[in-house]
Amino acid sequence: MSTFLGEDQFDSRSLFRMVRFSKLFPEEKIVVTLSPLLSWSKFIELIAIEDQLKRDFYTEMCRIENWSVRELRNKIDGMLFERTAISKKPDKLIRQELENLNKNDKLTPDLVFKDPYILNFLKLPDFFSESDFESAILDELCLFLQELGGDFSFIARQKRITIDNEDFYIDLLMFHRSLRRLIVIELKLGKFKASYKGQVELYLRWLDKHERKPGEEHPLGLILCAEKRQEHVELLELDKSGIHVAQYLTELPPREVLEEKLKNAIKTAREKYDDKAIDNIDE
Repeated sequence: MSTFLGEDQFDSRSLFRMVRFSKLFPEEKIVVTLSPLLSWSKFIELIAIEDQLKRDFYTEMCRIENWSVRELRNKIDGMLFERTAISKKPDKLIRQELENLNKNDKLTPDLVFKDPYILNFLKLPDFFSESDFESAILDELCLFLQELGGDFSFIARQKRITIDNEDFYIDLLMFHRSLRRLIVIELKLGKFKASYKGQVELYLRWLDKHERKPGEEHPLGLILCAEKRQEHVELLELDKSGIHVAQYLTELPPREVLEEKLKNAIKTAREKYDDKAIDNIDE
C-alpha cells in the first residue's frame, strides 16, 4: 500500500479506503499487476463501486484505455457500463468476457458499442436535418469521438462508393484501432426501419471487398436512430450481419430517468437469454 500513499496520509478516511481496497482486491498478484497502471486516486473511484462485475469492467477498461482519474469518474457518472452492450448479457458471460480481456488485452465489439449514445454536446435545435446532424458532429468531432470510446478514428464524411454505376454515400466512416475494423456510422432522424439493414449491409460488403486491408477484420456498422424499435432489431438478427443499432439522445435526461431506462433494458435483454445456450458456453 505504500506504493500509493505517503506516511502522512493515514487518516481515518484513508484507513477505511485501505481496508476496503484489501477486501475488494485481495489477490497480491492482481494488485502487483494493476498498481503500475492505476494510481491510488483511480482505485479510490473503483472501490466505491458496489457491484463486482461493474467494478471489474471499469478496472479493465481504465487499464486498457489508460483513462485519467477525471475520465474514469466521468465514465462512471455517465453510466458507461450500463450503456455498453456487454451489460445486456448474463453475469456469467460478462465475467468470461472480462477475464478474456484481462488475459489477452483484446477488446470485443460488445465492449465498444453502446446504447444509447448521449450527444447533448451537439446543441442541436428542436428541428434539424441529417446534414445538420453530421455538421454538428464534425464541429464537435473531439467530443463525439470521446462518446464513441477510445481508439475510434475519423476517416470520412459522406464517403462515396459506386455499385453498378450508382453512387451511394456513407454518412460517417471510422476506424477502430483495437478492433482493427472499419466502422460505418449511419445517422437516422426517426425510428429504426427494416430497410436500413439492407443499406448498411451493402456498404459493409463493399468495404469488405474494396477497402479492407490485410490484417484487418470485417467492417462493422452502427446505425444511430432517434428510436431503436427493439423487436425490429431482434427479428432482423442484425448482430449476425455485424450491425449494431443504438438510440441517440440529443438532450441528457435526469439521471434517475436514464438509470431506470437502462435498468429495464438490461433486465429485458438478459431475460431473452436461454439458460441452455448459456450452459453450452462451457461445453
